[in-house]
Amino acid sequence: MLSEHEIRRRLAEVNDRISAAARRSSRDPGAICLVLASKTQPPDAILAAYRAGARHFGENYVQEAMAKQTNLHHLPDLRWHLIGHLQSNKARTAASMFDLIHSLDSLRLAQALHKVHPIPPARVLLEVNLAAETSKRGIPPGDAERRIAEVRHLVEIAGLMAIPPPAPRAEHSRPYFSRLREMRDTLAARSGLHLGELSMGMTDDFEVGIEEGATIVRVGRAVFGERVA
Repeated sequence: MLSEHEIRRRLAEVNDRISAAARRSSRDPGAICLVLASKTQPPDAILAAYRAGARHFGENYVQEAMAKQTNLHHLPDLRWHLIGHLQSNKARTAASMFDLIHSLDSLRLAQALHKVHPIPPARVLLEVNLAAETSKRGIPPGDAERRIAEVRHLVEIAGLMAIPPPAPRAEHSRPYFSRLREMRDTLAARSGLHLGELSMGMTDDFEVGIEEGATIVRVGRAVFGERVA
C-alpha cells in the first residue's frame, strides 16, 4: 500500500486532470463523479483516500466489498459502486450494498435485482460491449433498445457503461466513447427515460472519456498504484 501522503498527492493530481479535461470540453468539473477502483486494495488505502476527500469507491466482487464495508462502517457517507460483473445469485446481497451497479447485462439479472429490491428499484447502468469482445461482458449495441424495454420496469436505468478495447494510446478510446454518448442520446430519446449517466474512462483514458461526455470515471492505479496481489 502507498503511504497516505502519496495517495493524497495522487488523488489531487487526478482531480486536477479531471478539472482540466472538463474545462477543455466546456463542462463543469463538479458534474463528473470520480469513482476510485479499490479492488484488492486494503481498507486502510480506502480510508486514506477518504481522508483526502474521496467518497465514491468501486469494487469488483461482492464478498470483497462486504468485508470492506464492514471494516469502514463508521464512514456513513461512503458511496459504493459495483463495477465488476454481477452474477444473478449475488443479487440479493448486492442490491442493498451498492449505490450504483455499473454492469447490468441481462434480463435475468434485472429480474433478480427486482425480486429482492423492488422499491426503490436498484439503480443500474446498462453495460454495452461496443467492440464485441469475447473477453468482456455486456450487451451488443444492437440489443440495447430491446433490453431497456425489457428491464425498465424492474430497475432504475441511470445510463450506460462501456470499456473500450485495450490500446497503446488513450486517443484510441475516443471513437468508442463518442459512440456510447451518441447511443445514450438516441436511447433516451426513443425510450423517454432520463439516461443521464455515462460511465466511461479509466486510469489510461479517463481524460478522453470526460472530453466525450463521461459523467463517471473509474480510476484505480493512478491513485492507489498497482493492485495488491
